[in-house]
Amino acid sequence: MRLLLPAILVVTFAACAVTKTNPSRPVFASNPVVAHRGAWKKLHLPENSIAALRQAIALNCNGSEFDVRMTADDSLIINHDPHYHKLPIEKTPYALLAAFPLSNGEKLPTLRDYLVAGLINNPSTQLVCEIKPSETSIDHGRKIAARVVALVKELNAQAMVAYISFDIEILKTIRSVDPSANTQYLQGNKSPAELTAAGIDGADYHYSVFKKQSAPYDTNWIASAKSLGVSLNAWTVNDPADMDWLIAHRFNYITTNEPELLLGRLANAPVAKGWQLSWSDEFNYHGLPDTNNWAYETGGNGWGNNELQYYTGHDTSNAKVNNGQLHIVALKQPVENRQYSSARLVTKNKAEFTYGLIEVRAKLPVGKGTWPAIWMLGKNIDKAGWPECGEIDIMEHVGYQPDSIFGTVHTQAYNHVKGTQKTRAIYIPDPYTAFHVYSIEWTPEKIDFMVDGVLYNHVLKEHRTTQEWPFDQPFYLILNLAIGGNWGGKMGVDDQIFPATMEIDYVRVYEQGKAR
Repeated sequence: MRLLLPAILVVTFAACAVTKTNPSRPVFASNPVVAHRGAWKKLHLPENSIAALRQAIALNCNGSEFDVRMTADDSLIINHDPHYHKLPIEKTPYALLAAFPLSNGEKLPTLRDYLVAGLINNPSTQLVCEIKPSETSIDHGRKIAARVVALVKELNAQAMVAYISFDIEILKTIRSVDPSANTQYLQGNKSPAELTAAGIDGADYHYSVFKKQSAPYDTNWIASAKSLGVSLNAWTVNDPADMDWLIAHRFNYITTNEPELLLGRLANAPVAKGWQLSWSDEFNYHGLPDTNNWAYETGGNGWGNNELQYYTGHDTSNAKVNNGQLHIVALKQPVENRQYSSARLVTKNKAEFTYGLIEVRAKLPVGKGTWPAIWMLGKNIDKAGWPECGEIDIMEHVGYQPDSIFGTVHTQAYNHVKGTQKTRAIYIPDPYTAFHVYSIEWTPEKIDFMVDGVLYNHVLKEHRTTQEWPFDQPFYLILNLAIGGNWGGKMGVDDQIFPATMEIDYVRVYEQGKAR
């Protein structure tokens, strides 16, 4: 099967545009950005205009998408909607439609005009041609497809053009008249295996489809597509958090109305710095946390800190996933010997990590007496005990200090019992109303603590003993919301705050050279 170039993984070489005199295959820009109907939004250009196409080329986008329809006199034109100035395109000759220029004065583009413009001074931007399903019939759609491919061949532009459509018959027609054509399916209702069987190169689906984990989309859907060589494109992605998710999961293409924003997110993404996603939970499911990833630590023994909650197990009143987020909920309710309940989730014996970039995007609970934490313990805790096993507190917060986030390490030499823990705080104004990314960058020589990429604590290895640095071994993750305790309850507990909820959008672990 002939594939679209996997843009994120492409090594940039000297690009070569395809023209009538240069039919060699181009090297497209080494980014996954596809400008949706051109790069129109920031400069207030008309969508699907030649001006928007030229701006996408100027931005060095990997691709620029455009929509093709056919008029009553068989003219192929560029327009998204089936009507143009209230005239039905398939029932109106081009001359009548062309009487209405675009908002920038540009003539309504024909496909020929558009392709010619896209072949001039274009070193590295793919022309992504969406052929709209016909409103007349499936056969008419096939006719449109055949005419589009014929024009692309006439202009010797095959290597610069990829085809996408919601109509799989259109894509099959394209492949029948040009077996080498790049094709991607938009409808979102076929699995990777079905696309492969149909001879379709890529899944070009709305990003929400990729986040589903119910039939036919299970947790291995993306991995299955990659193993079969099915390229992955998501549309139309304009939210930074969605962009980051797709970048992290190494999508080949991301179609957006915000190419400038996406290019900026790419420049600062972990993958741009050599990190590869090795483990994650995106919480794109419903119900209890995924038992492949998380176990529960339960009980009401105070947890070494005189905490007041009872941690329950497999209880959706304390830990549940919905709307793409994990909710850890503390309640004022008696459970056994405690007056509060909550949850403590761990990856122990399911996923452990030695070094890496670990990111958790979360929104914290408000109120005096809360003590939410995102942290790690050494896998050897059962044998070595605490603090010899080591502890890394990626994020700790206590409700009576509403603007402070703490990042800390505890070891045999440096811990809070001795008052020698290595800790720093960062002040943020809105931990309760906005999501923030709490992270560490952990290497054999250091642990850096960050909020939204801002470094605030830097712990260096001293090259002495494991009493100072027990961090060259596997650690597991912990997510919990405690109530009260030696630190969290220092100023008491406000019983008016319940239910108190910590919301977690995702947990991602990146390692160097360990893409999954």
